[in-house]
Amino acid sequence: MDIKNHPMRAWIITPGLRAGRFEAAQTCGADVALVDLEDSVAPADKQAARISAQRFFDRPATPCTLGLRMNSPTTLDGVRDLAALATYPRKPTVVLVPKVESARDIEIVAGVLDTDTHTPGIWALIETPRAFERLPAILSAPRLGGVIFGSADYAAAVGCALDWDSLLYARSALVNSATAAGIPAIDAPVFDLNDPDALRREAEQSKQLGFHGKGAVHPRQARVIREVFAPSKEEIDQARAILAAGQASRSGITSVGGRMVGAPFFAKAKALVSEVDR
Repeated sequence: MDIKNHPMRAWIITPGLRAGRFEAAQTCGADVALVDLEDSVAPADKQAARISAQRFFDRPATPCTLGLRMNSPTTLDGVRDLAALATYPRKPTVVLVPKVESARDIEIVAGVLDTDTHTPGIWALIETPRAFERLPAILSAPRLGGVIFGSADYAAAVGCALDWDSLLYARSALVNSATAAGIPAIDAPVFDLNDPDALRREAEQSKQLGFHGKGAVHPRQARVIREVFAPSKEEIDQARAILAAGQASRSGITSVGGRMVGAPFFAKAKALVSEVDR
C-alpha cells in the first residue's frame, strides 16, 4: 500500500499478545492499525509478543495500513525487536519507534529493516522533554515519515496535567517542527473511553492546530476521529471557491464571501483540493 497517498487520520494500537483483538483493530475504521511490542507488553512477555505479533500481518487484505510499534532501538528489547522484524515473512508497512531522541534512532531502524524489496514507513513517537529540545535534528532524518505525540509519557516526565491546556505548548511545537520538515504530525489519543464528546472536541482542536490525525485507544473512537479529520463538504466547497477566486485575481488579493483572501489562503485551498481529488 502506498502510504503517501493513503489517509492516515485515525491510528489504533493493539497489544501484541492479544491476538483475539487483532481483527477488531484492523476493521474498526482506523486508517492505521499497529500491533504493539512496547508499553502494553510486560518485560517477561516480550519474546512471546514478537512471535504472536507475526499473526497480525497474516490477513491477505485489510481496509487499513498495518504496522508495528517496537521498543526503543536504544534498548535490548528494541534490538531484539529489529532482529525479529527482519525475519517476519510478512513485513509491517509502518514501524513506530518510541522514545525517539535523535535522528540516529531512525537511522538504526532503517539500517536494519530496509531491503531492496521493502522499505517500511518509519514514524517517531515524540514523548520526552529531550526530544522536544532536539526536534529540528530529529526531524531531519531522511527516512522519517511522520511523528506522533506521546502525551502520557511527556506529561509524566514534565509533571504536568494530561489535559489540552497543559500540553498546548508541546502540541504546537511538534506541529510547527513537523510542518517545517514537510512531514505529518498525529496527535495523542484521548484516554477517557466513556466521553465521546470529549473525544470529538479534542479531535477538532487537534485539527485546528494543524495535526493530520489522532490516535485511538479503543476501536469505537476511530470513527469519530475519521469524521472530524476528513474534510467536510463545506470545507471542500470553500476551498474550491477560494481557488477559483485566486485564479480570477491572478493570485492577487481578493475576497470570498466577504472575507479577504490572498496567497496563504490560496496555498491552503490548493492543498485541500489536491488531497480530495487525488
